[in-house]
Amino acid sequence: MGRVSQAQAEENRRRVVETASRLFRERGTQVSVADVMAAAGLTHGAFYKQFASKEALVDEVTAYAFAELAQRHRAGLEQGYGQRAAQRSLIDAYLSVEHRDDPADGCPVAALATDIARDGGGHEARRVYAEGVAEFADFLGGSDQDGILRLCTLFGALVLSRATKGFPLSEEILAAAHGALTEPG
Repeated sequence: MGRVSQAQAEENRRRVVETASRLFRERGTQVSVADVMAAAGLTHGAFYKQFASKEALVDEVTAYAFAELAQRHRAGLEQGYGQRAAQRSLIDAYLSVEHRDDPADGCPVAALATDIARDGGGHEARRVYAEGVAEFADFLGGSDQDGILRLCTLFGALVLSRATKGFPLSEEILAAAHGALTEPG
């Protein structure tokens, strides 16, 4: 088989990162390289032409997922929403049944937390994750409430609602957290 062009190689890498981002958020970073490549429509051998290791892929996917999250935050502001309205829109979407049921397209904070925590220190993905969490908390911050507290409430509610999916408690958790974050104090 012939060599691929530089443009095709870049497209292949982008496809692998996007595919891995969805799979890692849905099933965790323990997803095999072979599964990622098959889902991307590429061969397992092609992986090593793009990435030095699976750890390098995890690093890049973590950065990609948080860049995507930051873009969503900017998009809310660019649509003419003020900071408060953009935060409210995010809270509404974050604490929805749709978000609960779609981790593959969901928040990397909730989806990658356990994998990042288990990986140990010194890993590039952990640094990127920490920076992404800090940026998300900054976005959620305001004069009335601490962004870290809001993020912890969102994160905790989402994780608990996913763990209790199929039981009425799941929706109750989402509703309670939504009320706590949106009702005037």
